[in-house]
Amino acid sequence: MYRLPLTVTTRAATPRGWAWGCGRRGAHHRAGPGLPRLGPGWAGGLGLGLGLALGVKLAGALRGAAPAAPPAAPDPEASPQAEQPPPREQPLAPRSPQTPAASTPRRYARAIDSSRDLLHRIKDEVGAPGIVVGVSVDGKEIWSEGLGYADVENRVPCKPETVMRIASISKSLTMVAIAKLWETGKLDLDIPVQHYVPEFPEKEYEGEKVSVTTRLLISHLSGIRHYEKDMKKVKEEKAYKALKMMKEMMDSDQEKELKDKGDKNNEKNGFAKAKIEQDNEAKCRNSKPVKKKNDFEQGELYLKEKFENSIESLRLFKNDPLFFKPGSQFLYSTFGYTLLAAIIERASGYKFLDYMQKIFHDLDMLTTVQEEHEPVIYNRARFYVYNKKRHLVNTPYVDNSYKWAGGGFLSTVGDLLKFGNAMLYGYQVGLFKNSNENLLPGYLKPETMVTIWTPVPNTEMSWDKEGKYAMAWGVVEKKQTYGSCRKQRHYASHTGGAVGASSVLLVLPEELDAESVHNKVPPRGVVVSIICNMQSVGLNSTALKIALEFDKDRADMP
Repeated sequence: MYRLPLTVTTRAATPRGWAWGCGRRGAHHRAGPGLPRLGPGWAGGLGLGLGLALGVKLAGALRGAAPAAPPAAPDPEASPQAEQPPPREQPLAPRSPQTPAASTPRRYARAIDSSRDLLHRIKDEVGAPGIVVGVSVDGKEIWSEGLGYADVENRVPCKPETVMRIASISKSLTMVAIAKLWETGKLDLDIPVQHYVPEFPEKEYEGEKVSVTTRLLISHLSGIRHYEKDMKKVKEEKAYKALKMMKEMMDSDQEKELKDKGDKNNEKNGFAKAKIEQDNEAKCRNSKPVKKKNDFEQGELYLKEKFENSIESLRLFKNDPLFFKPGSQFLYSTFGYTLLAAIIERASGYKFLDYMQKIFHDLDMLTTVQEEHEPVIYNRARFYVYNKKRHLVNTPYVDNSYKWAGGGFLSTVGDLLKFGNAMLYGYQVGLFKNSNENLLPGYLKPETMVTIWTPVPNTEMSWDKEGKYAMAWGVVEKKQTYGSCRKQRHYASHTGGAVGASSVLLVLPEELDAESVHNKVPPRGVVVSIICNMQSVGLNSTALKIALEFDKDRADMP
């Protein structure tokens, strides 16, 4: 038996009841004078009798009726009716095949509760209007939920299907296109970019002719600028950071030296250490750079101009000088990915967006699209920022056509989980081939994924100082310095920051070896995606904490 929806019953019965009642009343008033006059109690008695008869007939019909749909929410537009007795309690309909079994989420109930509480804290701390999270374990989506509002003005709540800007996670998506062309031999990563895009002029640095290659562009080592156009400010900031890092390394070396020598010379070494610290602090103060604008103060971030293709977008920066010699220093650059989009077009023979849509189709990322103002995109959120008075306001209109590859896509947490698991599968499938020969190949080859997730020298990972930038991903390697102390897990992630949006996609692989792969299939690990409709919200550490919570519950299972 199935539960009969009360609202359906009410809505279905009401029109007939009202129509019938009105009709009878009309007939009664039209009765001729020859008919006997009825007493005042006639209407009530007849109404009661007909009501009972109708109730018996309706109950009989329901007993033989087909199963009804699951209970629906009350219709706010339905006319208020007289109260009816509640229907008899009956068993619920069986679970639909699309609904995940309750047992799997229940296993992770502790991790879900803990992660939800953490997200509420982060949301409240930064004042974000809305935030959406998705978590998968071993390739299966375990939890997805929206907190707050996707549209504050219209009180539209966030939900797992909410579509938001993913910002620089777009770089990781673009890397898949590069990798596919690389695997098929259509793209050489180490020849000058002019081979594919002659529109990009050859470059010199300090009078010396230098080469910009695809590989250098991917890892932000090309010297091409980001949004800051003032080379002096950028160089001063880089020098200041290098000096601070040197100071931290010297402090660490001093501590090790003190431990090695013991307590005998503590006083002498303490004096020397204090002097070195004073000297370093003085150097830092003297070399402190002129304050550089952050990205959200840069005019180019708010471009409203529509660019027809990637080649046209190059005019924004192609004639600017390189800030550093290619390969010598790390300088994060979204414009470098604009040049990569042009390279993809020439190497593939397709328009960049057409080629990316083919990849999204292959990865089953059906809600991931380039951000454009004109198309109707279902479940698209609005984007917000706080003004100088700390009032929440809508962000200004921007056109991201100049940076599709580096920060111009929209997506959902569900699509990002699919993407993360596809990358994790390709990364791990080589380990499983000997134990399971029937496994399908990954979207990218294992050796390709290993290369993509291998940290590149001279790079930085701004959202986690423990890591390095690899190929369109930040990577933290496994590390443990002391026994029974902090253990650094290996993971890969990318964060994003756009006008009115913040995002992160993090992949925490299971620690596998040749013996532990038996009776298992890839992907093995936890993937977390978080998107938010407010800018400047750091989400990587939150995603890592959530991943570790789910990994703990996963490890505790029998």
